[in-house]
Amino acid sequence: MFTIKKEFHFSASHQLKQMPDHHPCSRLHGHNYVVEIELQSEQLDQYGFVRDYLELKAFKDYIDDRLDHRHLNEVLGDECTTAERLAKHLFDWARARWPEVSAVSVSETPKTWAEYRP
Repeated sequence: MFTIKKEFHFSASHQLKQMPDHHPCSRLHGHNYVVEIELQSEQLDQYGFVRDYLELKAFKDYIDDRLDHRHLNEVLGDECTTAERLAKHLFDWARARWPEVSAVSVSETPKTWAEYRP
């Protein structure tokens, strides 16, 4: 199995409204997110790639246009702003375009990661 990964960055705010009022994440706050997309394939294409990294510019454009410097609750809805659900959202978007997508990871802080891998 061949695996490639690429990292992307964006900044955004969110609020976990479903959390109790005393929980710090229930308040409006922001993160400098790091997103990693992983693609896998048993076979390489005619150029020796799982997928040409240049093709992943569409993923960067989606993140930049739709998520960067936005309030995620307004973009994705109040229930979809945890790192776990954001990873699933980005996975679904990418997998619809590239069948080799095998996982998406999202980091809100340098020490925490959430991953969606079906």
